[in-house]
Formats: sequence, C-alpha cells, structure tokens
Amino acid sequence: MPHLPELHEGHAPITLHELFRDAVESFDDWDDGSAEPVVMFQGNVMPISAVFDHMRDCTDILPNNLLGAIKERLTRPWSGETPLDEMTVSTAARIMSVLSRKRHLRHSGGDLAAFLRRMDRKRNHSAM
Repeated sequence: MPHLPELHEGHAPITLHELFRDAVESFDDWDDGSAEPVVMFQGNVMPISAVFDHMRDCTDILPNNLLGAIKERLTRPWSGETPLDEMTVSTAARIMSVLSRKRHLRHSGGDLAAFLRRMDRKRNHSAM
C-alpha cells in the first residue's frame, strides 16, 4: 500500500483532501455485498477505509462540498463542540470509518452465514 503524506500539525495537504473526497464518493457507489472500493493515489490503489483511517487526526474544517454528504449519513442529530457547519475532517473521517466497518461486517456476515449453511449441509449429508 502506498504511503500517504503525513499531516502537518493536524493539517492535511490538498492531495489528501482530494483523496478523502474521492473516498467519500466511492463509498456512495459501494453496493452491499461487493468488495470495498479503492481509490488511486500516485498511481497506486488503496482501500477507502485506509484513507478514512489516515485522516482521523486531521483538524482542518470539512469543506462545504463534503459537509452535505457526511450529514446525510448521520443517524442521530449532530452533537459536538462546534456547530455542524464547522465539522472537522477528523469527525467526518471517524464517521466514514465506522460506516465502512459496518459495511464490512454486513458483507462478512453474509460470508459467515453461507459458510455455516455449507457446514450444516455437510454435517447433515454425512449423518445419512
């Protein structure tokens, strides 16, 4: 996996902001049951969850063009130290990280269910 640029005193370079935006947009296109989307960074692919995790300490204010996309995903009212229109990239990245993990669990849960069904069939078949 490519190495992402480090944050400088909590601030991300524009390339990371653009990558974060691409990751959020890719999340929108992620169908249940499909593999985690990837984004391109300097000619390399990386899973969107890696981008969200990398941006968890970014203290920059989330750009307005992404604020609506993040707000749409909130399942309960915003409660933070700052108003919603001043959400940090860190908060947005944490929200997206949780949503990505939930999507992974739903996907892997299906795999687990299929595995258990196969094991039951094998057990029932061998008992005959």
